[in-house]
Amino acid sequence: MTTLPFVKMHGAGNDFVVLDGIRHDLPALEALAPSLADRNLGVGFDQLLVVRSSADADFRMEIYNADGSQVEMCANGIRAFFKYLRDHGHTDAEAVRVETLGGTVVPRWAGADRVQVDMGRPILAPAKIPTTLGPVAGPVLDAALEVAGETLSVSSVSMGNPHCVVYVPDVDAALVSDWGPQIEHHAAFPNRVNVEFVELVGRDRLRQRTWERGTGETLACGSGACAVAVASMLRGVTDRAVTIELRGGELEIDWESNESHVFMTGPAAEVFTGELTLPDGGV
Repeated sequence: MTTLPFVKMHGAGNDFVVLDGIRHDLPALEALAPSLADRNLGVGFDQLLVVRSSADADFRMEIYNADGSQVEMCANGIRAFFKYLRDHGHTDAEAVRVETLGGTVVPRWAGADRVQVDMGRPILAPAKIPTTLGPVAGPVLDAALEVAGETLSVSSVSMGNPHCVVYVPDVDAALVSDWGPQIEHHAAFPNRVNVEFVELVGRDRLRQRTWERGTGETLACGSGACAVAVASMLRGVTDRAVTIELRGGELEIDWESNESHVFMTGPAAEVFTGELTLPDGGV
């Protein structure tokens, strides 16, 4: 039997297992992820984050969902990833460039276990989100979507990964476990989609619950919070700086203008370290 070190982390309650692919040889992660994600028989996580070297940036982050599927971007994950890099001796830089499947992202240390992330410009063109909803040039705002015999009004944005935003009067009463998987797999979203259920509290505050594709409901979704902020600002219902309340904590989102990058600031924390026991030859 062989062992593999891991670190358990979270960002606003969105929890991760981090594996270091620079310092250790890793097994096939598509096969390992589902068993490792099991909260009764494994460690448990929303996403598995993997540290890799990069030819085009300072580091590369691979992201696996609980079902073993690989995804483009996780904004809570990038904060935890950067804290891991600093805490475990990979860098002491105040900011680094991280390659992801969704593009290069720049996290910056904001002090006291807080990280600000330059998320880049939101993707608003339907073909690039991707979705079949909305006008050709976008943005996709208040589009009609048929779900379970009901017509929902939804907005859609990509922050390197696709999001569908549904406004509800009471986020605590939202049918997340019913509508979430149906929207995730809806034909209007050919690559599946993350689904945000949002309650407008005021022009500077919203409440959010998220159904993440390949995982289910999570306590937080940073890229989803950015998508919610962008959709809300484009709809004219919030100011250009908002606080978004998630079940695991709060995130601050700033988008100065339609031509600007989106900036997200929030917490990152290490929970514990451990070792995985793997059969000889890996998984």
